[in-house]
Amino acid sequence: MAEENVYALENNVDVATSQPPRYAGFWMRFWAYLLDLLVVGSIDRLIVYPLFRLFDLSVDKATMFSPIAIATAFVFYGYFVFMTKFFQQTVGKMVFGLKVVTMNDEPFTWVTVLFREVIGKFIAKFILFIGFLFVAFSEKKQGLHDQIADTTVIHE
Repeated sequence: MAEENVYALENNVDVATSQPPRYAGFWMRFWAYLLDLLVVGSIDRLIVYPLFRLFDLSVDKATMFSPIAIATAFVFYGYFVFMTKFFQQTVGKMVFGLKVVTMNDEPFTWVTVLFREVIGKFIAKFILFIGFLFVAFSEKKQGLHDQIADTTVIHE
């Protein structure tokens, strides 16, 4: 291992890029997602719900299109979209040392992020969460939403 580092220093080669990526498996991603749900739930309870109560708006989620349901959905998807676009990881992924990358190592575009975080995840959830189980069985640990957006999650 030390010889590799000496070679890398002498020949100006980055050791980190010379090794293949280590793909994040189902359970690591699952725990990161649970932590993200705690973060999103906390934002809802610390900001969204108090604002609704301040303006005397109903917090009853009687329908999917109630104002509170729309607001919390906006926070949920907004959190994942903006964190992935600007940091390539959410708080949950940061804690577990994971990062979202494109399969062709290109920078994230808004289209890629929106396809992965909104459209892809909506489809993956729509088919009874089976789209997320793809992570456990695919070679590069890609969920259905990753395959749609041509992304994957790796260990940093």
